[in-house]
Amino acid sequence: MEITTFNQFKENLSKDVQKALGSGFELELRTVEKMNDTYDALTVKPVDSVIGVNLNVTTLYDDYKEGKTYDMIVDNAANIAKEALEQSPEFDIESYKDYNVMKDKLAIEVVSRDKNASLLETVPHKIIEDLAIVYRFIISDDVKQGTATILVTNALLEYYGITVDQLHADAQANAPVIRPLVIQGMSEVLAKQMGEESLEVMGLNIPPEQEQMFVATVEGSVHGAGVLAYQEFMDKASERVGGDFFILPSSIHELLIIPDDGKFDLASLEQMVREVNATTVDPSDQLTDNVYHYDSKNKIFELGEKYIERKNALSEDIA
Repeated sequence: MEITTFNQFKENLSKDVQKALGSGFELELRTVEKMNDTYDALTVKPVDSVIGVNLNVTTLYDDYKEGKTYDMIVDNAANIAKEALEQSPEFDIESYKDYNVMKDKLAIEVVSRDKNASLLETVPHKIIEDLAIVYRFIISDDVKQGTATILVTNALLEYYGITVDQLHADAQANAPVIRPLVIQGMSEVLAKQMGEESLEVMGLNIPPEQEQMFVATVEGSVHGAGVLAYQEFMDKASERVGGDFFILPSSIHELLIIPDDGKFDLASLEQMVREVNATTVDPSDQLTDNVYHYDSKNKIFELGEKYIERKNALSEDIA
């Protein structure tokens, strides 16, 4: 039978992957909302487990339209699901019910407010400018094997009987412990990626005191933009760069920090962010197209355009 529509494809896929896996697994077609993205998924989990894996049906359908045989797609989907479930960490469901246990797994992530408006209606969050702070329990943070996390939802918050403020405070206390802040000069980052010798050949071995760009993330560089909400971040970044600085949202995984020393203007930095997002960063990993600023003297974090407006207003008052 020829498959001609997406709905036909996903219904057949669910039935045939079920046959390939056997009766020990439960399958469900559903829509999955994740940060910056929504997709049709086929969720596969063992009958006696709460841990499952989501197969992106949209991606599989694209493979089918591009010529991959349907039977091959079914076999691959079944194998991917089995391998992912075999590698998933053991998880005690009783621990999941106890907030005093789970709060030691709390991490912070920062995402675009506008791109995730629908999802934010279902999860506890705090807004900072056009960004949103959300919270996850980190079950496994193995970069090589893959991470296993649980997004904290409003329903989960209600079950625990805690407030958003308590969740935020606990996350701010715990996140820097399980995902420590890392701030490095760009030349340090490049040296690790390319090697010191290659850096010297290219003339990029910049002395630490001459660094003009820094990378802020977490150990492992997974959802490192969350450091923006760490209590210690602004002070440590200010100390590292020597004062005020601009923040460029490189991705949800890292931030770029540039000293506000007059060498870069806001317009050129905004153009840089837009170009990188348009050409380099996967849409699912993008944060925003905006640039932010931190005033270390007055302890103010704000959008770059707001900083310029405030700066101009102060100049007019003085004049």
